[in-house]
Amino acid sequence: MLDKFNLIASTYRRRENDLLSELWYFIRELGDNRVKAGTTGLPGLVVLLTNLDPFFVVEEAWKRALNEPWYFRFLLKIEPIELCVPTHIEEIKRAALQLVDGKLLQGEKYRIEVRKRLTTLTKEDVISSIAPYISNKVDLENPDKILIIEVIGFVTGLAVVKPHHIVSIQKIRRASSSVSNDFPY
Repeated sequence: MLDKFNLIASTYRRRENDLLSELWYFIRELGDNRVKAGTTGLPGLVVLLTNLDPFFVVEEAWKRALNEPWYFRFLLKIEPIELCVPTHIEEIKRAALQLVDGKLLQGEKYRIEVRKRLTTLTKEDVISSIAPYISNKVDLENPDKILIIEVIGFVTGLAVVKPHHIVSIQKIRRASSSVSNDFPY
């Protein structure tokens, strides 16, 4: 697995290599000929490192899925990652607060999403080490921003994103008949 990545994507079990190939071609079309990709050792989960802005990549994936609903045969979900740190609670806390400080504006509501794999850390430990230091209000149903914390063994990826930057291909396909061709926000 890559120890530094800026995109994380999911697919069907045992289709990781198909997804890597699909995303490799897609990102090359966007202009990055040196994209690195790797499996995580977990079913259906891959990580990528591109020289492009990961937010640009997920927005372009959204547009492509909307305009050509069956372009992605293996991609289920893709999201950007801004920082990778070693999986230690203090490192995760430091990185999370650094990201929040620069991206969560006064008055914006947020939620923390922790996805943990191959670790003994608990979601509660991670959230309780970060949330007391964020003065913004929490909104679990309709946040303005989401603090994503993806723990994968010894590496943790973090990002502060708007909800539409977590791109679900299935949701786009279901809604494509009633959605305009503009990015949602």
